[in-house]
Order: sequence, then C-alpha cells, then structure tokens
Amino acid sequence: MCANVFGVLKSLFGKPFDGGKRMDHGVPQQQHPMEQQQQPYHPQHPAMMRLYEVQKQVESLGPQVCTFSGMQSDRDYKRLERELTRLLLDVDQVDTEGKPELQGARKRAAQEVEGLLRYLEENATHPSRLAIEELSDKARQLIDERVVVPQRSGGVTEIGDDLVDTLQELVLRLTQVKTEGRVPLRKARYRALTRLCAVQDVLEGRTQQQTLSLPLSGETHESVSRINQVMVKVSVARSQLVALLMGLSGRDSCAHLSRILTEMQVELDALDVSGNAAIRNYRKQVVEEINGLLKHLDLEGEGEDTRRYDLAQNNSIREIEAVRAHVSHLREGVLRHCYMGDLSFRPKAELQSLLTHLDQVDTAKNPCIREARRRAVVEVQAIVTFLDLREALVCRQTGPSEHPSHRSVWLVLGSLSDLQAQVLGFDGKRADKSYMMLEELLTKQLLALDAVDPQGDESTKMARKQAVKFAQNILNYLDMKTDEWEY
Repeated sequence: MCANVFGVLKSLFGKPFDGGKRMDHGVPQQQHPMEQQQQPYHPQHPAMMRLYEVQKQVESLGPQVCTFSGMQSDRDYKRLERELTRLLLDVDQVDTEGKPELQGARKRAAQEVEGLLRYLEENATHPSRLAIEELSDKARQLIDERVVVPQRSGGVTEIGDDLVDTLQELVLRLTQVKTEGRVPLRKARYRALTRLCAVQDVLEGRTQQQTLSLPLSGETHESVSRINQVMVKVSVARSQLVALLMGLSGRDSCAHLSRILTEMQVELDALDVSGNAAIRNYRKQVVEEINGLLKHLDLEGEGEDTRRYDLAQNNSIREIEAVRAHVSHLREGVLRHCYMGDLSFRPKAELQSLLTHLDQVDTAKNPCIREARRRAVVEVQAIVTFLDLREALVCRQTGPSEHPSHRSVWLVLGSLSDLQAQVLGFDGKRADKSYMMLEELLTKQLLALDAVDPQGDESTKMARKQAVKFAQNILNYLDMKTDEWEY
C-alpha cells in the first residue's frame, strides 16, 4: 500500500530524478547521438552526486510520509517536515553551473520533495483527519471526567449504561468519517476506533463485574484476603489501562502496566486454594479479568499493519460484499416484476438465508466491519418489508364497518409502498433532483399521517404508529444509500 501511494506521489508531483535521462513510463529511453553530445555530464559530477544523494533520502522518507497518520502537532510530523525542508534547501543549493540539463534534474528533485511536503500537510490538516481528532477528543474528555479523575482522587468509578451508550455513539460516528481511500486517514480512523473499542470492552467488563457478589469475605479462607487485595489492584489497573488507551497517562506505559498485571497473576497462581471450589472460582474470575486487561496492552503497534485498516482485502468484507451483490440482483428482480404487476416473485426465503449468512460473518470486533454488516442487513430488510407491504395491500379487504381514519392510514401506506419502490431503485446522490423529490414526498406522507385523527379508535392508533415508523425507515434507508459511506 505504501509503495503504491509513493508511486502515485511520484506521478502527481513530478518525475523521479533520472540523472538527466528522459523517462517514458519509468523506462529510460535512448537518446539521439546529438543529444548525447550535448550532455557531457558524468554521473560523478558533483551536482549529480548530490542530487543522487537527495533522491536516496527522498525514497527513505517517502514511505514514512505516505503512512503518517498524525497531526501537525505530533513529533513525527515535525521531524518529517524538518527533514524534507532540509532536503529542499539542499536541492536549492546545488550548483547547476547554469546548464539546462542540471537545472532540469534539480527541478525534478525539488518537485518530489515539495510533493511529499504537500502530501504530509494535506493529510494532517484534512477535514476528515480533524473530524477524527475531534471525536477522539470528546471520547478522551468523557473518559477523563467519568473514569480517570474519580479513580485518581480515590473515589469510586461508576460505570453506567449511559457512559457505554455515549461511547458507542462516538464509535459509530468514527466509522462514518470518510477517508477518500487515503492510507493516512484510514490508518488514523482505525487507530482511534481500536482504542475506543478496547475502552468499551474494558468498561463493559467492569459493568459485568459490578453485578457479581465479589469479593468474598476474608473469614471464608486465609487466601481470600490476598485475592481481595489483588482485586483492588486490578480495579486500579483497569483505570490505568483506560487512561493509557485514551492517551491520558503521562507517566505509565503499556509495558509497565503489563508487568504489574503479570505479577498479579503470579501472586494468584502461588495461592493454595485446594479443596475449596468457591475460592477456586473466585481466583479464576480474577485471573480472567487480568487476562482481559492484558489482551488490550498490545495496541502500541496496532494500525501499522495495512491489513488491519485496508479492509478492501478483509475476508469478512469480501463475504459481506458478495452478499450485497446477491441482494442487488434480487432487488432488481423484485422491482422488475413489481413494475410488470407480477407479485409472484417473492424470494423471502432466499432473503432470510442471506440475513442468517450475515449474522454469521465474523466481525472480529472491528467497528467498520460491524457497520458494513449492519448496512447489508438493512438492505435485505428493506426488500423484505417492501414485499410484506405489497402483499398486505393486495390481500387487504375493506368493509363498511372500517373506521374512516383507518382507511386513511391505508391510503398513505399505499403511497408509501410506491415511494419505497422508487427508493429501492434509486442510485443517485443527495444533490440530485430525484433525491430531493423523494425526500419531499416521503415527508409529505409523514405529515399526512400526522393529520389523521384516530377519533379514539385503537386499531387506527396502532396502524398510524406503524405507518409513521415505516415512513421513517424508508427515509433512513434513502439517507443510508446516499451517505457515501466507505470502509
């Protein structure tokens, strides 16, 4: 991936330095004899030697620039910027002796360095990179106020569902940040997500521990008091881990915390708990919690492997994409038969099997893969609800006893079914007139439902409520189809 991006940089920001030879698609071309006579410069010429040296350093810095995923305030950014600026000054100081051939070689070398500087700055200041940082800052502030500060002040950290839900919302918003296929942006998003998901996992584990009747009384066994002491240390280590993951710990390191947790395991292993099943289970639960914390301490190098964040090559994503291709084929068939007035094509069993298949896709707790699977599920469910409503409209039988308001709701449902067919077949963007028209028509149907007066009829109230939810789901599906989400 890095090599590919570096190649793109070379093509975008100027030809690689070629020692004065003409290049065609990277292959040196033979020069005319007269041209050879006009270029007496040997590769050992001082100017050529210096430019060759610059080129080597550019090739060394290029992959680092192409995968840098931080901000302008980061130490690595300043280092790369400083080294590239120095190279640019070195190129500028090359004495070309006023000769066109040397001037051309120097110009191309300068263009490469300038291109890397632009690429470095563009990614560090890209709106998506700033959005990732903003969401990360919100998560850090939340964790600091609710978890880290109470623990450091000696208080009790209360982990509730509201904290877990807020973190989940931030995770979802991170998955929706667009990267435009840029490696640095993908890498930054992935690193932010892995840390936030690890914090979620740690906090959710803490929520489960709060429901256990632990620790046991020290009077039960002499080993219990020592296990209780380890439990207190584990609680402190949990907060330290969360602080490390969110970048809120200035002194601690993952290696240091790993040593502390490993020492706790050794201490627990040395305890004699034979003959008492309750204490063995208690120790086992504490050991499992320590193991759960240790597994999150390998995130130092997380995100360096392109297979982690370049999900186009991920097997689960490929599996999801294969299902989506099948869904697209079925959707086309459903709409084609619908427009012909043929309602016999009802591949509900096939659609249900696709839902089962998606449910079995391994997401490896990767939020981007989870979001990809969720969106595929929504695509399948949209077709299923469309077929169900069409069938209900065909089978519906009206009678003189039907409440007028109930009939009004069904009229709206008929209009919504027609609009849903258009939404299923829509393949444009939000700026398209057809999108705006669909959005406006769906909103009008919601207003029409709001204007229905049930007049105390319970069946009408229920039908209207379901119709409103149905209309909102169509709007949400239209919004999902046009939000240009990417892995």
